[in-house]
Amino acid sequence: MSSTSSADAARDLLERVLGELGAASGATTDHPAPPHPVPLPSRLATGDLAWASVGAVCVVAGIRTVPDPDRVALVYRSDRLLMIGGEAPSVWSPLSGFWRTRDGWVRTHGNYPHHAEGLLRGLGIRVADRMLEAMAERTSAEAVAAITGAGGLAVAVASEVPARDAALRRGPLLDVRRTDASSSRGIRSAPDALPLTGVRILDLTRVIAGPVCTRTLALLGADVLRIDPPHLPEPVWQHDDTGHGKRTALLDARSAVMPDLLSAADVVVLGYRPSSLETLGLSPDLLAARHPGLVIAELSAWGAEHPDRAGFDSLVQAESGIAVVESPDGERPGALPAQALDHSAGYLLAASVVALLERRRLEGGTWQVRTSLRRIAAELLGMPRREHPEPERTIDPAPHTAVFDVGGRTVTTARPALPGLEFAAPRPWGGDQPRW
Repeated sequence: MSSTSSADAARDLLERVLGELGAASGATTDHPAPPHPVPLPSRLATGDLAWASVGAVCVVAGIRTVPDPDRVALVYRSDRLLMIGGEAPSVWSPLSGFWRTRDGWVRTHGNYPHHAEGLLRGLGIRVADRMLEAMAERTSAEAVAAITGAGGLAVAVASEVPARDAALRRGPLLDVRRTDASSSRGIRSAPDALPLTGVRILDLTRVIAGPVCTRTLALLGADVLRIDPPHLPEPVWQHDDTGHGKRTALLDARSAVMPDLLSAADVVVLGYRPSSLETLGLSPDLLAARHPGLVIAELSAWGAEHPDRAGFDSLVQAESGIAVVESPDGERPGALPAQALDHSAGYLLAASVVALLERRRLEGGTWQVRTSLRRIAAELLGMPRREHPEPERTIDPAPHTAVFDVGGRTVTTARPALPGLEFAAPRPWGGDQPRW
């Protein structure tokens, strides 16, 4: 794929995204092509997806400075720049990865303790050292059934199905709906402030995609309050990598405090399985009915068609066919050079929130937007691709990192992809009160 076709692919995607968000025709003129491609080497157009996703936020937020393609690439790989106390944290469990089975490959995810326990229990083993043997004696279908039946997470590595992806692409990348057209909410902002100053955002997300979204909204001036369940600790490194500028509190979603938080919020960002949201009384439709004027942004791994399925970027890559496309040798499965589905989902959802807040201001109404990692995978699989990845290019990380004090720990993270702005420090996870 030539640099010209690469720029065209990014621009085409950006134009479509802005069209789905109701931006004015020709808005992409505020976001020119990158001075050079975003260096995320892969067969698929990972760099173009990243450029369009970050660009969507820049356009709707009125940022006219062109982002640095190198910075965009490093932000998408921010876990590689992360240092805590001067050391790089271990970001992958030994239970997470590709495993050969009797008839193929399986991808597992065991970073969270409860998923790791389910994975081991499903395979009938107690330690990660037995994984190779346990997988090799099963077919892929048998391994996946055993693991998921015990509460673990695994998918069979599969080839892409172009007809399935084409069907997904016929639907919107960002599914926007408006209800209750008469409702409106004022925003407590000053004319010379950051775009989202005075906007209250309730963050009910975990892992990477949702936190990247809300980190971006905090960067634009929003008051972001992240709420986590007390019984599900977040890995320290993960929060340090994406918790910038947010307050963070622990609260059971069924608490009597939650309706008060929602009533005073302008936006809620949801990142849990659709079936879990339904059980907790936090489904988008219910929130829209109870809290007119709210902007509701929803992200899931597999989409509304699979409300009970949990998932992560790595699992979606494996099942959608991306892992086969990115195979290093035609036999072993591969991966994108970053968790690009997660990061792109985060930026696209952040752009949606900014755009829908403006539409609420102009038109009134309660607004909903949703997307999924699987829908973004289908988009990537439909973009132009290369026969071979471009060579890896060395980038000096020094200009692209910032150092913070987080609860007495020195934390080094990537600086923002959005030019002209700087992150506030992450706060210790769960250390704030659940109130505005």
